[in-house]
Amino acid sequence: MSANIQTATAVEKLPAVPLTLEGYSVLHQMFRLRWPAWKALGRDNRAEALVEAARVLESMEQNEEGQSAVYSLIGHKGDLMFLHFRNSFAELNRAELRLSRLRLADFLEPTTSYLSVIELGLYESSIKLYRSLMERGVEPHSAEWNREIEALLETQRKAMHPRLYPKIPAHRYICFYPMDRRRGEGKNFYTLPILERGRMMREHGLVGRRYSGEVQQIITGSMGFDDWEWGVDLFADDPLLFKKLIYEMRFDEVSAVYASFGSFYLGVRVAAPRIGALLEGELA
Repeated sequence: MSANIQTATAVEKLPAVPLTLEGYSVLHQMFRLRWPAWKALGRDNRAEALVEAARVLESMEQNEEGQSAVYSLIGHKGDLMFLHFRNSFAELNRAELRLSRLRLADFLEPTTSYLSVIELGLYESSIKLYRSLMERGVEPHSAEWNREIEALLETQRKAMHPRLYPKIPAHRYICFYPMDRRRGEGKNFYTLPILERGRMMREHGLVGRRYSGEVQQIITGSMGFDDWEWGVDLFADDPLLFKKLIYEMRFDEVSAVYASFGSFYLGVRVAAPRIGALLEGELA
């Protein structure tokens, strides 16, 4: 068998699924305020509800084991978005229930939500390790294979801990949207060889790196958790950067050919103690 045929055969046998690292569990909650009922409540009663909400939200905002943040949404898709980072889905559930017990919650109508977990894809590390193991004759998914995989993951977890368990960026604006990789319509990302997918994702990442320092990006995985495959959060002090970054990325092969996008949500960060000023129209 020629060297070229051997190489092609080895590539075909590489496992298709790249390794991933997971960090914080993440919940986005979007709400519309029922303004007529809220205004009919009366100023004193509204003030009491807002004092309670500010106190609870501030404690969640300052939580060292995973923060929450409040955003004022722009447009018709809602009025408020709550973003929660927690160590588990059970903790996200407790955060959700804690908000539901607020008096303010009586006037909040859910419009949508999104459940996911912070994810870092390891295409390059996966390919390198898979090749090494196969060259050594280690059988995929054998006990030895699994030990080597777990050793790599543990090393990467330690190195990537700040990215897996970040603070919610303090930037003024957030852009959130869900997305998929296409599966059909003549194009199927998941049928491509792992080397081809890895190449496209590497090129895609190079665009994002050019915006480093201006835009902070957090990718979350949602397969099995919500209706799309990933959620994307972008944070910046200038919202125009969202347009520039996303537009430039649309020309990448992996986006131009294989990406589908859901609804986009644009919000302005509101410090928890300022929730009252926001809802009473006093926020400068």
